[in-house]
Parts: sequence; structure tokens; C-alpha cells
Amino acid sequence: MIARTLLLLSALPLLAARPQVEPEPRNPVIVGADPHLAVVCDRYWLYPTNATDPADGFQAIRFYGYSSPDLRRWTRSAPLLDMAAIDWIDDDGADKHYLWAPALARANGRFYLYYSVGPQNPTPSRIGVAVSDRPGGPFRDTGRPLLTGGQGFEAIDPMVFVDPATAKPYLYAGGSAGATLRVFELKPTMTEIAREIRVATPPLFTEGPFVHRRDGIYYLSYSHGRWDGPSYSVHYATGRSPEGPWTYRGRILSSDGSRKGPGHHSIARNPTTGEWFIAYHRWDRTDATRPFRGVRVTAIQPLVHDRHGRLRTIRMTNAAPPAAPIDAPSC
Repeated sequence: MIARTLLLLSALPLLAARPQVEPEPRNPVIVGADPHLAVVCDRYWLYPTNATDPADGFQAIRFYGYSSPDLRRWTRSAPLLDMAAIDWIDDDGADKHYLWAPALARANGRFYLYYSVGPQNPTPSRIGVAVSDRPGGPFRDTGRPLLTGGQGFEAIDPMVFVDPATAKPYLYAGGSAGATLRVFELKPTMTEIAREIRVATPPLFTEGPFVHRRDGIYYLSYSHGRWDGPSYSVHYATGRSPEGPWTYRGRILSSDGSRKGPGHHSIARNPTTGEWFIAYHRWDRTDATRPFRGVRVTAIQPLVHDRHGRLRTIRMTNAAPPAAPIDAPSC
């Protein structure tokens, strides 16, 4: 008996030294919704809604970031911003609040995190902005809302695009029940609105606007349908200016047999290879009866512009994103 015990004890160091096997890369890459994908120096950064506590469902109380050198291996940051640190959040008198749809912008040598604050009813939703010297935070809120909804407009789903042609920053926001897109030019501080730009809401717009620029063409992409059902999908329009006017071009993401409701996406480019990628959330399920319950997951796939500048339709997959490291200095 003693000899057997000694044999077992002698084997323990070998068992402890056995290396852990990392899971194979695949899609989806993380649990979470409303993913904002950005490239900062030599890394990708992903900012989702509520990626850490599926039990909370839609009602997130803090944000985290995820970073990757190649779109396959992801590391979660410390908390970026906690709801308790937003001093103005209780000013509307609502009983309960929650955060969603974070979006990152870089300017003035700093990083700006824009986000939605609910509820949307009976008090109007609001958009806030927090600032950090690093993409991994921590972020400090500016102390006041950037934009407040009302009169049929829901101040949700912010996206800030800094036009590389003019260096002007633009805020795109709105949607959901009001299904109205609004566009604002920001002041150089990135934390104040300079003016509103009157734009026509494009066809089939519901929420989640995103803008990117390629070869002088501006692409406005957005979600259509109900976020908790199979109608949710991604459509896009193009223009020659970040202010429009926009020409509707079609749908690029929609439900299939085992993946439902893709939407609230973002788009980023690998500066080394020129490849484009789209991050979006979806429900991995075969049942198409809404309302869906549970958690949404984030997938990342290549985004292809054809020779005419049109976006090709994306077929969702469970295969891992292609390995796409960035050859750039770290920061």
C-alpha cells in the first residue's frame, strides 16, 4: 500500500507539468453582442456588449475589451468602464439602467469610448463618452451625456468615424423603434457636438450604423429587423461623402439554417495586407421563432469588395477567422 501511494505521489509532478491544450480557433470568437472591431497599432481590439455575464442578457453593467494579434487568440482586458463610475446616469430618475453598444475612436493621441445608456422608455436613452490614454483602458467618463434622445428619436448605437480625407469626426446614431438615422459633426475635442447634419434615413434602416471608406467611396452599413428574431440582417448604402447622400446597395448578412439574426456589426482593415473584416453578432440556433432568449455570440469573417466596389454577400460559418497578424510597431 505504501509503495502504491509513493508511486502515485511521484506521478503528480508529471501530471501538473502537462501543458494545457488551447482550444482550436473557431467562430464565434467570443460570447457577446454589438461588437466594435478596431485596429490599434499591431493588435485588433474588440469591444462588445456584455461578453462576460450571459445571465444578465441584454443588461450589461460594465464594458470589457478583447485584444488579439491575429483575430484568433483573444485576451480579455480589465474592466474598461463601470456603470457605477458614470455620475450622471441617475439624472433621468429611472429605476434601472444598463449599458450597451460600445464603439471606439482614436484622435488627439487618445482613445474615446462611445456607448448607449438605457432604458429607452419611459425615460429617453442617452449616449455617453469616456476617454483613456490606452485602448485597454481604464476609461474615464466625461461627466455628462453627449446626446439625449426624445421626441421619437432614440439616442442609441453610436459610431464615430474620423474622415481620413478631412480629419473631421462624425457621430452616427439612432434607430430601433424610431428607425431614424441622425448624423453630427463633433468638435475636435471628440466629446462635444459641433452641429447636426441633416441626412435622409436610408432604406431598411433600423439601427447599428457603421461607416468605412475605401477608394474614395463611403460605405454606410446598418442593421434591419428585430434584434431578437430571424429578420435581423445587415444592409448597406454608398456615397461620395460621409454626409451622404446614400444609394442603397442591398443586403450582405442574413439568417441561415443554424445561425440567426446577424447584425450590429463593425468593419476593420488589416493595414499590412489590406484585408477587410466584419465582426457581427448572431444567435447560433436552428429555431426561428422570436423572441429569442439567451446570449448572442460574436463572429468575424472576411469582407470582400468586388471590382465595382460592391460588398459581396457573406455566408456565415463556424470556421475560424483567417490568421491575419499585423506588421506594425506595438504601442
